[in-house]
Amino acid sequence: MAMGGSVPPTASPLGGGVIAAAIIGIRVTTPYHPPVKRSVEIAGHKTSISLEPLFWDMLKSAALREDMPLNALIARIDAERIQSATPPGLAGAIRLWLVANTR
Repeated sequence: MAMGGSVPPTASPLGGGVIAAAIIGIRVTTPYHPPVKRSVEIAGHKTSISLEPLFWDMLKSAALREDMPLNALIARIDAERIQSATPPGLAGAIRLWLVANTR
């Protein structure tokens, strides 16, 4: 750990921060950034989702890997989360899906 108890620049909740992001092909300069709100359309309804840029980049990469539009992937994640006995919020479901699907 760096002096004064600060977190080293390569640390992140994803285990490796910038380095891990580079390995899985995500362009990010730091994992520490406030959420960014973007509008999406799910089943014909517009909504907004707030995610940190790292998760937006991961989501875009996942949509490319799945060969589907970003909105379609978000709709799929939304449909899966609704089937849960205790569904999380959509942003949380997206984060969980990304972590589960990028291992």
